[in-house]
Amino acid sequence: MAEVQNLALFDEAVSSEMGCPLCGIDEAGRGPLAGAVFAAAVVFPEGFFLPGVNDSKKLSPKKREALFDLICSSALSFSIAEASVEEIEDLNILNASMLAMRRAYDGLTVCPRVILIDGTTVRYFDGLPAQTVVKGDAVSQSIAAASILAKVARDRAMLDLDRLYPQYGFSAHKGYGTAAHIAAILEHGPCPAHRPLFLRKIRGAAL
Repeated sequence: MAEVQNLALFDEAVSSEMGCPLCGIDEAGRGPLAGAVFAAAVVFPEGFFLPGVNDSKKLSPKKREALFDLICSSALSFSIAEASVEEIEDLNILNASMLAMRRAYDGLTVCPRVILIDGTTVRYFDGLPAQTVVKGDAVSQSIAAASILAKVARDRAMLDLDRLYPQYGFSAHKGYGTAAHIAAILEHGPCPAHRPLFLRKIRGAAL
């Protein structure tokens, strides 16, 4: 619990120095072979602490789902956005991820005084008070909350794709390059949800 509370203390320290409100932004889905990349932006009330919020990778799917609703109901504002498979192909995954982040920011109903972005790169945020936080989802409560919203939203989207294309097993691996997923691609060929840019690395996965 102390580790989780420290995430809120980090945001509080940044807000004290740079002002409120503070926005955290993170993405989900940079690595998979299929599906859009998602991003979320979260603005909590000043001094707010939500127990349990942590890096989405450290949480079970059940815990992420429970926190999703709590984050949405507690935030001053939140927004979830995506960049499509086609945009990943056209822009590359880094630029598509940053585009999804900017779209999430644009969907907010409040104007943050400071924007904390997970990672080391800021693009599409020219002229805005944005700064990067390395491993931000393990440092900042707002970024961690954004990571949860983005991850849950993307997982739900992959469940929808599983109903459309059940032969690939998207519900199990969420589009990541597991042995079972690669075997399914080699057997059935890619579907429209697959990322051509990523499949070029798989021998025999004809596009």
